[in-house]
Amino acid sequence: MKSNSSESARPAVAPARLLDGIRSPADVKALREQDLPQLAQEVRDELIKVLSQTGGHLGPNLGVVELTIALHRVFDTPGDRFVMDVSHQGYVHKMFTGRLDRFSTMRQYGGLNGFLLRTESEHDCYGAGHAGTALSIVVLNDNEWSIAKNVGAIANYLNSIVASPTFAHLHDKARDFVRAIAGKSVVQFAHKVEESVKGLIVPSVIFEELGLRYYGPIDGHDIPLLIRTFEFLKTQEEPVLLHILTKKGKGYEPAIKQPDKFHGLGKYKLETGETAPAPTPTYSEIIGKTLAKFAETNQKIVAITAAMPSGTGLSHFAKAHPDRYFDVGIAEEHATLFACGLATQGLTPFLTIYSTFFQRAYDMAIHDIAIQRLNVRLCMDRAGLSGDDGPTHHGLFDIGYLRHIPNWVHMQPKNEDEFVDMLWTMAHYNSGPIAIRYPRGSGTGAQIKTEPKLLEIGKAEVAQHGRDVAIFGLGNMFEVAEEAAAKLEEKGISVALINPRWIKPMDTGTLEFFARSVEVVCTIEDHVLHNGFGCAVMEHLHSNMINTPVARIGWPDQFIEHGAVPILRKKHRITADALVEKVLPLLRKKSTLRPSVA
Repeated sequence: MKSNSSESARPAVAPARLLDGIRSPADVKALREQDLPQLAQEVRDELIKVLSQTGGHLGPNLGVVELTIALHRVFDTPGDRFVMDVSHQGYVHKMFTGRLDRFSTMRQYGGLNGFLLRTESEHDCYGAGHAGTALSIVVLNDNEWSIAKNVGAIANYLNSIVASPTFAHLHDKARDFVRAIAGKSVVQFAHKVEESVKGLIVPSVIFEELGLRYYGPIDGHDIPLLIRTFEFLKTQEEPVLLHILTKKGKGYEPAIKQPDKFHGLGKYKLETGETAPAPTPTYSEIIGKTLAKFAETNQKIVAITAAMPSGTGLSHFAKAHPDRYFDVGIAEEHATLFACGLATQGLTPFLTIYSTFFQRAYDMAIHDIAIQRLNVRLCMDRAGLSGDDGPTHHGLFDIGYLRHIPNWVHMQPKNEDEFVDMLWTMAHYNSGPIAIRYPRGSGTGAQIKTEPKLLEIGKAEVAQHGRDVAIFGLGNMFEVAEEAAAKLEEKGISVALINPRWIKPMDTGTLEFFARSVEVVCTIEDHVLHNGFGCAVMEHLHSNMINTPVARIGWPDQFIEHGAVPILRKKHRITADALVEKVLPLLRKKSTLRPSVA
């Protein structure tokens, strides 16, 4: 029988995606169970496509697709509450809770946050950008990775559970358990999946001592099994822990091959996973390679990270000196105490931690490091705005939380070459704790000289002299200060330009010299204004009864949203133009001014 010619000429209509019909968790529940694998594939396709354009946490979310489907199939948010530790695993959850139409805005200014956010949806009951959020119902997502490869006793313990020969003796019990939770009508299903659940009833002493009834491990990519298991666990009247096994990056070969890279990354080529190289080496790359070079001639140098070898750049050090590299896992307090112990034994520990993550070790900064005046070198990556990661990762508070603690030295470089000089100075400083803050990503592209030089502690660099305005541009803001100076000079204003270098001890001699000789002092910093570098400047001038007006440029007293750094700087007026606008009125009104708080 011949087909109708008009029908045969009609173009085929692509089948609608199941994912496009998901507007709420109820739509996940409404799907037939046999359609859920198709939904999982569509979710993975969406993750891979969108994040190739926006960047984000691809690997972790590819690994929790089936888990998220099963959770929303069995539980009812927002009545039931999902707390994700860490919530960068929440992208799929966002798709299922009314945010699919905005998913292309992930981590973009004005778009979806890369973590769960209480203000973004009623389905996000708790925001967690740092690890360690406590739960009462626990699903242990064991993909053998956090950001880098898992380390430590707990990771080894979990691996021993998975590999235990005891599983071979649990054949009957595992089958009985699956039958119990799935029903007699699916005996064949029970037989099919019993291999993945042999350990489901193995008691785990370590977890049960913590008050958690342990079940697992099971296959975290088997949707029917996850659903039946959650249905069973939902009936339990005690805290439980379900151990599931997943593959980080599942469904995208580049992410499977490089799970640390694809934990969180920028834009990438969809076909290959390749990312565009940075135009110049990042500060993280520089510190890893520089410390590795220093360690060739200084056998006492050791490097410590808390589960961030790639993010901090210490992967370079680890390759060169594996016996002097220590990754303690996601345990910043322990990392800090470990550095303290090494310092007491005469070693030269470099402790590399993100600025916001070191907040978790604040007690050690005082009690263990400062009081004992231990020679710990603290390297704070991501100091300043962290762009698309948002408020949980913006390093805008470390000047404030360190500068009032006795015995600490604190500094920030204007460029890559000075960064290496500061690291060299840190390696030779043995009079107590010393810290350096530096931004995420690349710097100005400054050429690093062959041999670093020691810097004088507490001595600023005067880049140029001037009579009317003195601008103190701290760290990466020195480049903005240079731009502002040029704009002021175009208006006939004489500008002194100073690179402070030292937050503590501040170069008070240089500060007083310029404050007594110009009309206006201006500070600019990649830090909140409250208790920042500009505050330290004002305090010193006030204490010495120097009444020169001080204009300050820095971040406001609020948590800064996520977005591209240039957009956020412009919005919050951390720019050369904003500096000029703040300074000009003070120059015109000098004769009537008293010390100002800008």
